[in-house]
This record gives sequence, structure tokens and C-alpha cells, in this order.
Amino acid sequence: MADPDQKAVDDAAWLEEQGVPDLAEPFIAKYLDGRDALIAREKEQRSDHAFRSTLSPMAAEASAIVSAIRFEEHQTLWNHEYEDNLATQDGVAVYPGMMFSLAKERMEKSKLWKIVKRMPKGALLHCHLGAMGDLEFIFREALSTEGFCISADRPVTGDAAKEKAEFRFRYVPEASNDAVPPWSDAYEPRTWVPVIPAAYAYPHHGVDGFMSMLKQRVTIDPEYSLRHHLGVSEIWANFATSFPIMDSILRYEPIFRKFIRHILTQLHEDGTGHEEPEVGQEAAIAAMAEEIESFKSSEEGKGFWGARLIWTALRAFPSRSIVEDMMECIRLKQLYPDLICGYDFVGQEELGRPLADLVPEIFWFKKRCMEEGVDIPFYMHAGETLGSGDEVDENIFDAVLLGTRRIGHGFSLYKHPLLVEMIKDKKILIESCPISNEVLRLTSSIMSHPLPALLARGVPCCLSNDDPSLLGQGSSGLTHDFWQALQGWENLGLEGLASMAENSVRWASFDDCTSKEWQQEIKDGAYGKSVRAERMREWAKEFEDFCAWVVQEYGAEVDINTLD
Repeated sequence: MADPDQKAVDDAAWLEEQGVPDLAEPFIAKYLDGRDALIAREKEQRSDHAFRSTLSPMAAEASAIVSAIRFEEHQTLWNHEYEDNLATQDGVAVYPGMMFSLAKERMEKSKLWKIVKRMPKGALLHCHLGAMGDLEFIFREALSTEGFCISADRPVTGDAAKEKAEFRFRYVPEASNDAVPPWSDAYEPRTWVPVIPAAYAYPHHGVDGFMSMLKQRVTIDPEYSLRHHLGVSEIWANFATSFPIMDSILRYEPIFRKFIRHILTQLHEDGTGHEEPEVGQEAAIAAMAEEIESFKSSEEGKGFWGARLIWTALRAFPSRSIVEDMMECIRLKQLYPDLICGYDFVGQEELGRPLADLVPEIFWFKKRCMEEGVDIPFYMHAGETLGSGDEVDENIFDAVLLGTRRIGHGFSLYKHPLLVEMIKDKKILIESCPISNEVLRLTSSIMSHPLPALLARGVPCCLSNDDPSLLGQGSSGLTHDFWQALQGWENLGLEGLASMAENSVRWASFDDCTSKEWQQEIKDGAYGKSVRAERMREWAKEFEDFCAWVVQEYGAEVDINTLD
């Protein structure tokens, strides 16, 4: 067998004989110095450059340790040649940045997961209330509530999950326990049947099978999400059928109150101090206001900053419905001024009305808010599309022109250089939801997500989880999305991740303020005496304590020179 060291010597001698210069040659070194200067100059334009430049020695050491752990796991945990039998699903070999649905089980066993799980993540700015929480918890509550019933649009005698049966839940105490369950040919469609006997009568493993079926019915199947050839609209049509089922459970106030407490607990344990979900309905708002205050004053909620709600309307609604919805939002804002913090339009952008079509209603709403003496700014979904130059893609233009303070998703923004500069100038935050974008077929994996392009161009961004209980994360926390970003992108690191967490605090709606006050607070950051400034200082201390923990816990285990 040939000696590899001797071969290297022979190759070097041959290259020298051919007159090929080595890296030590002055003109080669000059080229490399110029190259490094160009890369450094570009990095100065990144949105996280200022944050990186002001890292404390402790944070810098923690960041180096995390990068070394990431490098180590790329060579081991995510290297299919490192161990035998490292296939994940259907024989797919593991690799760094692989699809979330295939990587989830393995990621939750990694060192990087333990670190990100503990990291203070700031505020959760983009999530949908009906798609939060642990499905196991929600369904168990439904099963343990006397008088709670289930109905279906037809007898469901086959695979209920795959049939996409239209299940609904409701509190109907007078329903008979002897009623025929939906799994019988004799079932009368839309008959209310007590859920407890119906679950026990489920023909495929009783209660356990019933719970499993419900979970499959309301979540996106991992394999299904990978079928990109079917298109975005197809999976959205499937996804949209989950919300009415979940909403019917959460509409019952006793369950809703427990649900709110449950998700607040999950978020607090995950290192999230503030939440801003979308919501509607007066009874739900009243209950949520009480549960938030109750949680904040409890021992388990100690240190939790709170939660506010962004009122939403379906963008597909006709004009009269939207105006009526806006009137209701204003009325409830007057009743619950500390809870409602903004307005938005939701639903698949391709199937809804473009923002340009909603301009009359939006201007009416602004005028009506002024007349009623309330401040309800916009936090608009826009650019959650693969299109370029169509009316859906152009929603981003209208979101900016109509004064949105943040943009939900902004997936197509990187295609618009002028808008990128406007958004930077107007200090609009992009709420990026990488796992949601992947599962709903906007991108095949974290590696092809456009967020790095926005960060490189200096656009302020944060990470959010969108619909975690329905899209596969399995809980309300942000750890999965944070982990995906950290593990997937070489130039992010703990520093970039922390910068986006800090952004979430900087752009959170802690209290009402005018557009001028909002801009000033965003600019001032941690300076001043506002609630925002206080929260940013609190987060900075939590992050520094976290970095000290990383150094203490993992500093002796890794060689930070590995990356040199």
C-alpha cells in the first residue's frame, strides 16, 4: 500500500516543478488578504453585525463552544458513515440540514438540542392560538370532560384520519351515552355522541387508537409534506381542515382556560417570556385575559412577561364581513385595551383577497380607530408564497405602504431589492417561520430557506413557530425552529440566533404606542425607561447567564480550536 505522506511529498515536488505557486507566495497571500477583506466587508452589512461586535467575553466563548459542538455533531450525529444503521425514515440516511420531519427524533437527542432548549428565546411574535399546545393534552381534556360530545359529517368506518372526516366537538350534556358512535354504519351524520363512550368503542384499539387517529387527522403527515410535486395549495387545503376540529374543542371555556394555562407554561419553560398569538371571540378574550394574569401571578409563572393578542380576520371574507369584524375588534379593544394589540389578515394568501383589494376597508379601519380613540396597528402576513411578481407576492408592497410594524413570513421578500431597503429604513421586522415554510412546501429543507439572504442584507428578523401542534413540532415552544436555524446555517451561530431572539424582544408589543413612539423605542433599544427597554435589559442578563452555563457545562468537553 502506498504511503500517503510520501505521496503528498511527491505531489508537492511535482507541483513545484510545474511552477505552481503555493499559498505562501506574496501575490497569492495578497489575493487571499483581499478576499478575506471582501468577506469581512460583506459581513458588516448583516443585521446581526452590531450584536456580534458587542459580545461579552463570556458570550464569545459560549458561541465558540456551541460552534464546536455543532461541528462535532455534523461529523458524528449527522454523518451516516460514522455509525452503522443510521437510516431515519424509509431508509433515508442522515445528513446535516435534512428535512425537519425526518430529523426531529434525532435532533431531540443532541447536545445542541439541550443547549437551545435552555436558551432564553425572547418573545414569540407569530403563532396561531388554535395550533398551539400539546395535542395529547388537548385530547385528554376532551376525553375527561363529562358531557363533551363528538360528531362527524358521515359514518366513518374506514381509516378516519385518511378519510379526512369532518369531526366536530361540543358540550352537549343531554346527549345519550347509548347513541350510535360515528364508527358504525348506522350512525346518523352530525349526531352528537358523548366522546367518552365513542372513544372506548373505537374499533382500532379503543381509546389509544382514537387518540392516535385524532392526532393524525389534525397534523400534517411527515411523508405527505415532502410531496412537493403536489404543490402548495394542495397541502394548504389539507392543512385548513384541521382548524375547525381544534377550534370546536377549544371553544368550550373550561377546556380553553386549561389550554391557555398549558401553553403559557410550555412557553415559559421553553425560555419564551412573551407571546402574541392571533385570536378572536369575546368569551375567549375575557377568559384569556384572566388566565394570563393568573399565570403571571403564580409561582410557576414567575418571570413570565405576559401575552397580547393580534385580532385576525380571514382574508377571503367579503367586505361586509371584514368591516363587521373590524367593528368588533374596536369594541373589544375598548373593553380589553391591555390585551388586544393589533390587527391582521390570515389564511392562505393565494386563496384570499390580496391586500390591494382590501385597501378601502383598511383605510376605513384606520379612520374609525382614530374616531374611537384606540390604537390598533397592523402586523400583517405577507409574502408567504413561492410566486414572484403576481398579486400574492405584491402583498409585501401593500403591507409596507399600509404601515405594518412587522411582516409575518415575508418568504418572498428576498426577491425585492427596493423593498428590502424600505423595510430596513422603516424598521419593520420579519417574523420568519422556517419549519412552517418547510412543512407547507415553500422550501424543501432549512438549507434552501431564504432567511439567510435577508440576514445578509441587513433585514431585521426573528424566529417564530406559526402552527407548532399541527405542523410537527409537538409543543408550543420555539426550540425546534431555533435548533433548525442554528444547525442548518454555517454563518449563523449562537451569536446570530441570539440576535434574532433580541429582535423579538425589541419588536414585541408590550404596550400601546403611536407609530412615532414605536419607531423611537425600536431605535433606542435597551436605552430609556420604557417597558421595552426594561425587557431588553432583562433578556440581555438572561442571555449572559445562559452563556455562563454553556461555558461551565460544555467548556471542558470541546476544543474550540477545532474550527480554526
